[in-house]
Amino acid sequence: MRIRLATDADLEAVGDITVAAYTQFTLGPDDPYVARLRDSATRAAQAQLWVAEDDDGTVLGSVTLCPPGSPWREISRPGEGEFRMLAVAPQARGRGVGEALTRHVLALCAAAGEEVVVISSLAEMTAAHRIYARLGFRRLPDRDWSPDDDVHLIAFVRDGREG
Repeated sequence: MRIRLATDADLEAVGDITVAAYTQFTLGPDDPYVARLRDSATRAAQAQLWVAEDDDGTVLGSVTLCPPGSPWREISRPGEGEFRMLAVAPQARGRGVGEALTRHVLALCAAAGEEVVVISSLAEMTAAHRIYARLGFRRLPDRDWSPDDDVHLIAFVRDGREG
């Protein structure tokens, strides 16, 4: 598996994978958030869109790193890293793709001097939460928030200075 920045050629696959990974957490195909999940081109333009690919070049998953100044940042404060929309293709689950993408983001944040990294997640996304826990994230309830009346996000933080 290789992790690299997404190219224009990856954007359709990334959009499809992100929608597929989040389908069980949406209200169905008419949910307005589905269009945002599919819009990998905007994420690539306004943040850093990273992909994990198999040896044959098949995109297995993606993650959006939200650098300072990116409109994709939601809960981070100055000096903190933030990522979102970690997505793994359903057929690639269980292969370590999500963990590899998360480790990659943590390394990028550390290289940028951002030892504290935060993320928001739906409470129901327990598979992702297990990855975060393995990598040293802990709950950060004071940054839980709701972008919509029907959507409640919980926050996690990893402080690289803690170990």
